Amino acid sequence: MSQLNQTPSGERIQIGLFGRVNAGKSSLMNRLAGQALAVVSEREGTTTDPVRKAMELLPLGPVMLYDTPGLSDRSALGEKRGEKTEEILRRTDIALLVMDGAAEARKIEDALEADLVARFKAHSLPFIVIINKCEEMDEKSRGALQNKVAARLNLTERDVVCFSCVRELSDMPTSLLRERIAAAGAGLIAKKRPLVADLLDKGDVVILVAPIDESAPKGRLILPQQQVIRDVIEAGAIAMTVQPGELLGALDALKAPPKLVITDSQAFFEVDRALPKEIPLTSFSILMARHKGDLPRQAAGARKIDALPAKARILISEGCTHHRQCGDIGTVKLPRWIAEKTGRKDITYEFTSGGEFPKDVSGYDLVIHCGGCTLPEKEMAWRLAVAKDAGVAMTNYGTMIAHLHGILDRATAIFGDETSRPGQ
Repeated sequence: MSQLNQTPSGERIQIGLFGRVNAGKSSLMNRLAGQALAVVSEREGTTTDPVRKAMELLPLGPVMLYDTPGLSDRSALGEKRGEKTEEILRRTDIALLVMDGAAEARKIEDALEADLVARFKAHSLPFIVIINKCEEMDEKSRGALQNKVAARLNLTERDVVCFSCVRELSDMPTSLLRERIAAAGAGLIAKKRPLVADLLDKGDVVILVAPIDESAPKGRLILPQQQVIRDVIEAGAIAMTVQPGELLGALDALKAPPKLVITDSQAFFEVDRALPKEIPLTSFSILMARHKGDLPRQAAGARKIDALPAKARILISEGCTHHRQCGDIGTVKLPRWIAEKTGRKDITYEFTSGGEFPKDVSGYDLVIHCGGCTLPEKEMAWRLAVAKDAGVAMTNYGTMIAHLHGILDRATAIFGDETSRPGQ
């Protein structure tokens, strides 16, 4: 399948499976996906790291399923599993709490499930409680167990279902469970904001400037470029993709000026100099800041570079992991551009990537994050909240680069009133 036709993991609705050890989370994931993805065993604690699977779940569309490690293991390894589960919880859009029905039928009160439900509610997550391993119960017994669990967790019967990963139950087959999960997340689709489509009209021309250099993956465009192209096409607009040196030729070939030029942030200065000032300009990374984060806050954060304290510390963080090139933007170009802009040589830089992001950033004076194209919106929101709660300014690559080159106002002008409110 073409990369342009695949929904990136960060744009999928994230569904997390949570619960105690050996409740059947892995079996449920395999059942929902229709294939054996996670290792299933009677031995407790088989799942030590989250397992994920991209699939289609109609009518939600593209989703990402996460099978998390069990939470009732009190060992040191269990604590690490719990940390991994916390990482998934903060990026989850829909939560599935899986319980062992055979154990629930005879167990005494336990606070673990109630704690999970409280955390789902604190995160404003739609969720379903799934009592698994109910194949040996008749329908009346399943109904009684469903009522018991709902009362214990202070939920309605609608929030709790009995299920079996071993055989189809007449009152809750797999197809119906998929429908219930989709219904729980029905409101999520409307909340997703376009990257650029809402700024375009049908027939508009958009020029995309995509440099091909040593940091560009061979044989494909980088992910934000793919996503913007797809968004432009779905808006009924026309996308022209060029390298920086081809921009003037593309402008001359058009009968009328383009509606918008979107550039890779690394080419901001070159494109700004070449592009007539009356043509709107922005970057892929700034579009990502608007799409997944808080653009006004990140614009304000970029300006904080002008007033850093002595011996400042800056955290530069990327959402993905990749082999760093000699001209890597995060570890090489950004520190160089900051030094050129500020004249400062006393700034200390620290770097994180992938799932690594400190829960406490109070020791930093500024956080500069990548566009977050591979991260779910909720994960980016969590990272922004960590910085805000610590009173630390946060921005992203493209927004900072635009400010360093003196073109941030131009790069955000197309968004109008969106960037007029206070940020930090």
